[in-house]
Amino acid sequence: MLLSFLLAGITAALTALCYAELASTLPVSGSSYSYAYATLGEAVAYGVGWCLLLEYGVSAAAIAVGWGQYLNELLQQLWGWQLPHAISAPPGQDGALFNLPGVLLVALCGLLLMRGAQESAAVNAVMVLLKLAVLVMFAAIAFTAFSASHLAPFMPMGMAGVGAAASSIFFSYIGIDAVSTAGEEVKNPRRNLPLAIVLSLLIVTALYILVALAGLGAQPWTEFQGQEAGLAVILARITGAAWPAVVLSIGAIVSIFSVTLIVIYGQTRILFAMSRDGMLPAAFGRVHPRTLTPVFNTVVVCVFIGLLAGLVPLDALVDLTSMGTLIAFAVVSAGVMVLRRTRPELHRGFRVPLYPLVPLASIGCCLYLVASLPRTTYLLFGGMLAVAALVYAGYSRHHSRLQAGSRR
Repeated sequence: MLLSFLLAGITAALTALCYAELASTLPVSGSSYSYAYATLGEAVAYGVGWCLLLEYGVSAAAIAVGWGQYLNELLQQLWGWQLPHAISAPPGQDGALFNLPGVLLVALCGLLLMRGAQESAAVNAVMVLLKLAVLVMFAAIAFTAFSASHLAPFMPMGMAGVGAAASSIFFSYIGIDAVSTAGEEVKNPRRNLPLAIVLSLLIVTALYILVALAGLGAQPWTEFQGQEAGLAVILARITGAAWPAVVLSIGAIVSIFSVTLIVIYGQTRILFAMSRDGMLPAAFGRVHPRTLTPVFNTVVVCVFIGLLAGLVPLDALVDLTSMGTLIAFAVVSAGVMVLRRTRPELHRGFRVPLYPLVPLASIGCCLYLVASLPRTTYLLFGGMLAVAALVYAGYSRHHSRLQAGSRR
């Protein structure tokens, strides 16, 4: 896991530099969809847009499902009871039927987003500070029980296991893309977007590795399989007291809320950008006159994610989100090189260092991680692209603003 987070972090870092250049050059909503649209054309951008919609929707649902596990841990620690397994566990796990906490979380995020971006950002800032403090607390306590013997053998599955794990967890770096979806709602985006992308990547990678090292050192790696609310369980076992697990469970509840909020926000802005280009119906691009938020868009996204979180077993789909993320990241890196050649005169608030080595290395790392994904992921991804092609042929191609301009 340590090497997997490091490998995924290096891949994300190389791509973050590419994102930073495009975000400073094209500060618009839509993230990698908009960058692909401007550099590689409508067809490629449309495929990237579908990758993003899939990865945002499934990752938000997968994250929301975990909310119920920490909520149950908190209820157990405080009052000695939990929500029934049938309505709080991940769908399909040991007979679970419906994940009620996940659906409620998505609904709360949707209501907050419909109030406006400024209000959502203020609430999110507080939640981010809280969850960072809780993760540091976990690491500090877990290191008191650290045993080097828990790290042996260091690579029980070999390098193939490292690559497979890095591919599976890569969707956890979707925040890089989510930052760039806010291009039109950021003050001084040519400066602030590159800073946000690079700094957030460095901070989260350091925290991922720190927490992974602390957790792996505190208990044998084989005990993590099937362990619900694992970090809280580790703290309760180490301290023999309830309060650290309570604090961590509260932090996890807040953290998962924060991440779900941002992922849903990102998906609504991608739909907004695709609608503006005629790729999707105009309803997805309408904003409320007072809050200036895409209300219809947000409702549709929350219903879709809520159904996934509440009813659909997501194990097979999580790898699919990583594949979509990796494909989008590779396209962004290619877009940097294309835009350097086609529009060298554009003002760039940030330039990728060591060009073109960094974009090429980013593409190579992304393709390596894609190759480590299981075969079923390729089949699911092919099916998704087939559906996207049908929608493009049946609707988007006839309503595209770009196609309409060429016909005139």
